Order: sequence, then C-alpha cells, then structure tokens
Amino acid sequence: MTLSGYIVLAAIVLMIVALVKDSMRPGLVLFSVAVLLMAIGIISPSELAIGFSNKGMLTVGVLFLVSEGVRYSGALNKLASSALPKKKRRIPFMLLRIMIPISALSAFLNNTPVVIIFAPIVKRWATKLKVSPNKFLIPLSYATIFGGVCTLIGTSTNLLVDGLMQENGFKGLNMFELGKIGVIVALAGLIYMSLIGHLLLPGKRKKQGQNETDDQKEYYFNLRVKPNSKYIGEVISNGVLKDHKDITVIAVERGSQMFDTKSEQVVLKENDNLLLSGFDENVEGLLVLSGLEINTQGNLEEILKSENLHRIEVVLAPRFPGIGLTLEEFDFYGRYKAIVLAIHRNGSSITSNLNQERLRPGDSLVILADEEFVESWSESKIFFLISSKGEMEKPVKTYKIGWTIASVSIMILGATLGKYLPTVNGNTLDMFFFATLAAVLMAVLRVFPPKKYTRAISWDVLITIASAFAISKALMNSGAAEFIANSAINSVKHMGPGAVLAIIYLITMVCTEIITNNAAAAIAFPIAMSAAQQLGVDPKPFFIAICIAASASFSTPIGYQTNMIVQAIGNYKFRDYLRAGLPLNIIVFIISVTIIPLIWKF
Repeated sequence: MTLSGYIVLAAIVLMIVALVKDSMRPGLVLFSVAVLLMAIGIISPSELAIGFSNKGMLTVGVLFLVSEGVRYSGALNKLASSALPKKKRRIPFMLLRIMIPISALSAFLNNTPVVIIFAPIVKRWATKLKVSPNKFLIPLSYATIFGGVCTLIGTSTNLLVDGLMQENGFKGLNMFELGKIGVIVALAGLIYMSLIGHLLLPGKRKKQGQNETDDQKEYYFNLRVKPNSKYIGEVISNGVLKDHKDITVIAVERGSQMFDTKSEQVVLKENDNLLLSGFDENVEGLLVLSGLEINTQGNLEEILKSENLHRIEVVLAPRFPGIGLTLEEFDFYGRYKAIVLAIHRNGSSITSNLNQERLRPGDSLVILADEEFVESWSESKIFFLISSKGEMEKPVKTYKIGWTIASVSIMILGATLGKYLPTVNGNTLDMFFFATLAAVLMAVLRVFPPKKYTRAISWDVLITIASAFAISKALMNSGAAEFIANSAINSVKHMGPGAVLAIIYLITMVCTEIITNNAAAAIAFPIAMSAAQQLGVDPKPFFIAICIAASASFSTPIGYQTNMIVQAIGNYKFRDYLRAGLPLNIIVFIISVTIIPLIWKF
C-alpha cells in the first residue's frame, strides 16, 4: 500500500474517533476529512464536489419534504390512534399490532418523524392500559429499521449505496429490490421481538392499582432553603421531607459540607442546598414548596406568572445549538423563555451542578414554559417534543390527508413503474423525478408550510452523504480499499466469496453501531467493490449486504437516531439495547449472509 493509502486510513481512524466522541456533527466531520484529503491531493476538487450533485443525495433531501408533508397532514397521528389496540391483550399480540403498520410506513417515509409522533402516543396508551411502555418503545424504533430495509427509499443509506453504485458504473437498485431480503429480515425481526425480544426489555406488567410511577423517570432537583423559610429548623430523617413523602431528600449541601440524610439526621438552615429525587410527575409539587426555590438558570418567579404554563419534556436533537455548552453558557432561559428543571441522560439522572452540565444530543430535559414555547418549537428540528401537560391537539384537516395519500401514492407507483413509462428526452422517469413531483405538489397544496420548507431538511444528513462519496473515492484512489479487501480475501479465500460477504457485513455492522450508518456505508462500499474485482465476482451481493448491515443498528442507542429518541422517552440504559439488540444483530447477520447469495448470485 502506498503512503497515500496510509494517510487515508489514518484520516478514517480520526474520523471514527471524532464521530464516537461527538466532537462535531457527522456531516462536518466527513466534510472536513474530505477537504483534508483534497488538500493533500488524494482526491480532486471535482471528486469532492461530485457527491453534492448526486441524484441519490438530492432524492434524500426531497424525501425529507415528503415526510414533512405526511407529518403536517395529521395522517400519522390518525393512524397511530387507530392502530393501537383498544384493550389490553398479551404483549406479543399488541407488539405485532403496533410494529407491523410502523414497519410498513417506514418503508416509504423518513423514520424520525414516524418515531417522534408514535412514541409519546404509545407511551400514553401503554400507561392507560397499565402495561409498561418500555416493552414497546425500543420495538417501535426497531420496527422502523425493519421497514427501512425493504425499499430503496426506506433509509438514506439505501439511496447512498444506490448512488455509489451508479457513480461507479453499476446498475442501480429498483424500488423494491431490497425487499427480497428486507421482508425476510423484517419478518424475522417481528417474530423475535414479539416472542423473545420483549422479555429482554425492562418493565413489568402492571397490576390493577399498582403505582404508575414504576416506569417513569426519576429526576434529581437542587432546591435552596430561602430566608425565613418554614423549613428552617426542620429535621430531615431518613430522607423524608415533611408533607412530601413522594419526594426523597438525598443529601443536604451546606457550604463545603455534604450531609447524607440516609445515615444521619440533618437540621435545615437558611441557604442549605437540598438534593431531592422524585418522578417527573412530582415537578408541580416542587414548584409550590413555599420557602424552597429550585436552583436553575432564569427567572422562575417571572415565568410562574405566565398563563397556560406547561411542564414539557423535550429531547435535544443533534441540531440543537447549545450542544457542548452548559445551561449557563447557553442562556437557555434567555433564548426560549423556559426554565430547565431537570436533565435525564442515558438512563441516568444528572444529580448535581445542573447549570454546569454540558448538553448532549439525546438529553431529556424537563422544562417549564408557557404555551408560546409549545407553539413556537413543537415543529422545530432542534427539539423532539415528547410530552406536555395540557398538550394541544391540532385539528386534522381531511383534505390534507387526502392530498398526502395521493402525493405519496403517485411517488411510490411512479418510482416502481417508471421504467415502463415513456422516457422524457431519453431520460427514464425514476425515483428522483416522482419524489420531486410529490414534494412540490405538497408545497403548492400547502400540506406543509411552504415558507418553512427548509426546516424539514436535515442538512447534516445531506452533507454526510455527499462527503461519503469523496471518502469512498479516496479509499479507491489511494489503494487503501484494495489493501483491506486483499487482507480480507487472503484470510478466508479458501472459503469462497460467501465468507468475504460475511466479513464485509460485519465491518459495516460494527461501524454503524458506533458511527453513522451513512459513514459506515461509505467505508464499506469501496472495500466491497475492490474485493469483488479481486475475486472476479459480481459485487452486487456485497452492496446488498452493506444496505442491510448499515441499517441493522440494534445493539446501541447511538447507532441510529430513532434509538436515541426512544432511549430518552423510555428511560432505557445502554445495556437494554445490548441485551435485546445483540441477538437480533446475530439473527439478521445469519439470515443475510445465507439468503443474499441465493438471490443475487456472485
């Protein structure tokens, strides 16, 4: 391997480290690496730019608008309400009742809005039926992944691989070609989750009259004893605060001293800081504790004067501008006129120094805000709005649902049958043609607000995909892809191309669990192409394996955005994904490496 090959491999290692540490957004990480490789001379400026004009990347951008139209129409909310079982049944039955329609939806729509809309509805539904929401939220995310591997437009990664195939002179994928393996994977995943997977998830079936806080998050709050407070002189024994037995005093901080209320009695004094724990539903009780005030940024007294006050739980999206900053540095109150009451992260509560905690994507914040916050930010891409007491139900406009169904149907039918239609100036009517048609139709008919169309587009995803083309090209230009492929072939060449397929699948699967799925596909694609050339076989089975493996992110919450969203809502820990997802990874791996060579011959 040449020096440039080692440089490319070093750049990719640095890229993976940056993605794992989340030091920058994935799009900027990949773009920075691509620019570095251009500056060194491994790729040309035109090779860097080629991904930004790729039809697959542009199709992903247009599909964001289509998904936004579906979300705005209210069709998903209506479907969510009708799809959920009205009576409590056995969990396997209820899981299938929920997961099957979600998988079908996700085959044609962006997964994120599907999960954002369904997750809070599923959580409220489960609580009402006295079953654990934790049995349904991870399966909800997995269901979107199952659907995504069934069609060309199911995930952005499928379109990326399709674009890379066409860019390198191969015939692209048909609309439902991936469904030959994707449907099998989806059926296996649905059966696994309904029979075995849900047993590996936390949460117990609730009995009649059982306390409903069992599946709520426990948050920690810092309160200060105000001057002349009625709590001055009160004795805290065994963590119990008088008249508030549903709230536990964990510790009392006095200057540099910290008193553990479980092991000693503490007599409260003025300006003592109390570390309290309670469930999210106890927040209102904290606000009315006369003589105590919550230590938080912003003017709590001012916001309490607001009418139509809401306690809202939001999840910070990757596009939130305060990522990496503390609440104090970011001035959350000044920007949003909202008070942060508590933070929940990765299944754990932030226990102290709330204002000094650096915000991360996926953090779940309990905030206090008025109705204006809900109106201004419920449609924003910087927050995933999860729940709000007194949540406003938007009226569903039937004509919008009708136009949405018509637009999406035109897109799906056109993309499927386009190759049989007459060409326009010699050009086949493909997915890009019909997706743009559907998006513009929705805009003209005002299914989504046309003046806010840029909000719907995840520019980071598009930049990630565009930069992925340049990184793949650098792997090929430098000989690094050939070197890796040769190493893989030499280790298993006596076992045939099927063994190489398994290695390429595993490389992609491991990468997608720790970095973005698009970055994983960008790394694996040139390796697969080089391996096929060295073996003298058709590379298409390798490309199909990359599509499946890049989406098969079941074992970590960081590998797929929908996993991160339900983690915050369901109070899941990292080990919950590992316990339920790792067997699913193995099942999908075995199915893929066995079935793919039977359908797409080497």
